[in-house]
Amino acid sequence: MEYSDYLKSAEFVRERIPDTPETGLILGSALGTFADEIEDPVVIDYKDIPGFLVSTAPGHAGKLIYGTVEGKKVLCMSGRFHTYEGYDFEQLVIPVRLFRLLGVKRLILTNAAGAVNTDYRPGDIMIVKDHIKLSGSSPLRGRNIEEFGPRFFDTTRMYTPELRETAKACAVHTSLRIHEGVYMFFTGPQFETPAEIRAARILGADAVGMSTVTEALTAAHCGLPVLALSVMTNMAAGILDKPLTTEEVNEVGRVIAEDFSGYVKEIIKAM
Repeated sequence: MEYSDYLKSAEFVRERIPDTPETGLILGSALGTFADEIEDPVVIDYKDIPGFLVSTAPGHAGKLIYGTVEGKKVLCMSGRFHTYEGYDFEQLVIPVRLFRLLGVKRLILTNAAGAVNTDYRPGDIMIVKDHIKLSGSSPLRGRNIEEFGPRFFDTTRMYTPELRETAKACAVHTSLRIHEGVYMFFTGPQFETPAEIRAARILGADAVGMSTVTEALTAAHCGLPVLALSVMTNMAAGILDKPLTTEEVNEVGRVIAEDFSGYVKEIIKAM
C-alpha cells in the first residue's frame, strides 16, 4: 500500500467514530470476549474498510470497535491477521499503521500462547518483555514509507518498560498469576514440535505463539508504545504427554475470560 492508501483507510474510520481513540487493542485467539466490555460501541466490519485485511482465523470476529473502557477512549480489533492465513509479512503492517494515523497513543496486544517455561501453567498471564523471531521475513521488508518511520529503527524498548511496569502494578487487583518473560514467534499454523520447544527453551523463550511480533515491530517502527500480554492456554508440545488441540486453547480462554478482561480494564484505567 502507498501512504495515500493508508490515509483513505484512516479517513473512512475517522468519519464513523466520534472522537480520537487513546488506546488501541488487538485481541488474540479465544480472547475476543473483552470486546463485550466496550461501552457505547461503534462497530465497523473489516471488510468495509478500504485497503484493510479480512480475518479468517477461527475465534476472530473480524470487527473494529470504537468505544469507552474505564472512561478511556479505545479502538479495538476483535480478531487479528496471521501469516498462516496466507498474508505476506509486509501486509501485516496495515492495522497498526491505521491505529497510528487515527491518533492512538499506545497499543495493547493480547495473544494465546503455549507455555515453554515449566513454572508457568495454563491460565497464567505473561507480560512480554522481549521476543525471539528466527523464522520468516520482516513486516518492514520492502520500500520504506518515511511518513511512518525510518528505514532502520531500534527495538530495544519495543515492549515499553513503562507500560510493563503499569501492568505489573495492576497485578495486585487480579487473582491471575502474572509473569514477565520472552515470547518466541513461530509461523504456524501447525503447533510447534517437541524438539522446537526444547530449542526455544534453550534460547530463552518462556512462551511460543503465532502472532504479536509483526504488530510490535510495526509499532516500534512508527514510535507507538506497546504492551503485550500472553495468555498461557496450554503447555507447549512435549511438556505433557498429550496432544495439543484448538479446543484446549479455546477452553482455557473461556475460563479466564472474565478475570483477564478485568485485568486489562485495570491496566487501561491506570494508563
